[in-house]
Formats: sequence, C-alpha cells, structure tokens
Amino acid sequence: MVVSLPKGHERIRRRWPHIELHSVSGSCCISTMDLGRRLNRGANITFINPWIKYYLFFFSFLFWIISLVIVAIGVYAKIQKATDAVRDTFVIDPAIIMIVVGAIMFLITFCGCIGALRENIVLLQVFSVSLTILFLVQLAVGVLGFVYSDKAEDTVSKFIKKAIVHYRDDIDLQNLIDYIQREFQCCGWNSYKDWSKNMYFNCTPTNPSPERCGVPYSCCTLIPGESVINTMCGFGKQSLNQLEASKFLHPVGCADKAAIWIESHLLLVGGIVLGLALPQIGGIVLSRMLIGQIKEEIKSI
Repeated sequence: MVVSLPKGHERIRRRWPHIELHSVSGSCCISTMDLGRRLNRGANITFINPWIKYYLFFFSFLFWIISLVIVAIGVYAKIQKATDAVRDTFVIDPAIIMIVVGAIMFLITFCGCIGALRENIVLLQVFSVSLTILFLVQLAVGVLGFVYSDKAEDTVSKFIKKAIVHYRDDIDLQNLIDYIQREFQCCGWNSYKDWSKNMYFNCTPTNPSPERCGVPYSCCTLIPGESVINTMCGFGKQSLNQLEASKFLHPVGCADKAAIWIESHLLLVGGIVLGLALPQIGGIVLSRMLIGQIKEEIKSI
C-alpha cells in the first residue's frame, strides 16, 4: 500500500532526487510503513540553521561581487594597454595578476554562494576544499618564507629587479613602482644603481636614450615648496657617487625600507595577515557545519 508524499516534503524530491520514492499514476508516493516510521522520528530531525545558511550565502555573495570588480578592473586595464603588451612581462603585469586572482575568487565564492542558497552538498564541498587548499598553500608559503628567509628574499629580489627591467614596458607596472618609491622614499631594490639594469637608464656609452644613466623621478627627494614635480630630476644621477647622489635621491633601496617598515608596523602586518586568514577559516567552518546539517536532515527523512 502506498500514499502520496505530503505536500511539505515536495522540496525533498527536488533537492535530493536520489532518495527512493515510489511512483503511482505520476504522483510521488512512499510506503505507509516507511512513511510512518520516518514521521514518528520527526522529533529527532536536525533542521538546517538559517543563520548559518544565509550568513554563508551573504559572506560568499560579498566576496563574489568583489571578485567581479577585481576581474573587471584587470580586464579594463589590460584592454587599455593591449597594443603595448610585452609577453615577457606577463607574470609581473598587475592587470594579469588581478584577473587571475579575481577569477579564482569568483569560482570559489560562486560555489559557496549557490551551494549555501540551494543547500547543494557538492558545491559546498568544492567551496570548502578549495578554501582549505588555498589556506594551506598560503600557510605553507608563509612558513617556508620564514624558515628559508634568505631564499625568499632572493626570489623577491629577482622579481623586483625583473620589474625594474620592464619599467617602461607596462604603464601599470611603472605607476606601481613609482608609487612604492615615493611612499617608501626609496630608490631601486638595493640602491639607485639597480636602475642601470633598465635599457633606458643604463650607463653604457651606446645608449641613445635621453634618460641614460638616470633614474625615475620617483627616486628624487622632494624640494620643500615645490608645486610642480620635475620629471627630469633623475637624469644623470647614476654617475654620482653615493654621497653626492643622496643630496638629490632617496639613498636607501626599497628592500631595506620595506624591512624597516615591517619592523615598525608589526601590529598592522599581523592585522592584515589575520584579516586574510579569518574569512577563509570562517568560510571553511560554516560550509562544513552546513554540509553536516544537510546530511543530518537527509538521514532524518
């Protein structure tokens, strides 16, 4: 003997199609013995906590929107400079980095957003596992960078010096380097001499560039009361010795300035690290809790 599935349980069939239900004349049915047994256990059913469900949804939705904005900015920046693209600058191109980071965020948060809203275990597991892998990779990089600090410093140094080489090839990269040198009041990675690695600033006699043996204007010290920036202030300054150059340029390299800044802003750096870690840990915990509650509800049916 069979009876029609109660109206309130229609959502069960839609959400969990793998549950065995008998069908008679097109209507969804279940045996009376099985129905009675399950309804008698109704008091033990663990319902999904709506606070967890919708908090995870809005949490994922917020970062999903942020990821779209990041991708949009990256794509716009890449399109604007498409004619000036240089293949060798692909890895250090800020626009490419934004597109890649935004795309990864988009895919992960999409799974969390839709998975929480539809109570889809597969999407929630993808979201949880992806966040876990991402968190562990960041943790591993941080630990290895601390343990092998010399190698990490060499890797960063090669990356920055490559950026210096391609300073004029990418306008976004150029603006980023200028911003760092102005804000940190530094020049080059180790010293202002690093700019000799750039084809426009090197001091070789055969260099036809008017910027030969110079440095970018962002290396120059500001003159009090000067309202207009002299973009030619760094011309020929590499030919000066350290003492003479320090009268016109920031004498310290950005590597030393960065180390000094980190040491003097440990609380801020710790806050940034914590701010990056907590959302990931929160997403992992909430998604695992929601998955557990969904599974418990399935068992109780």
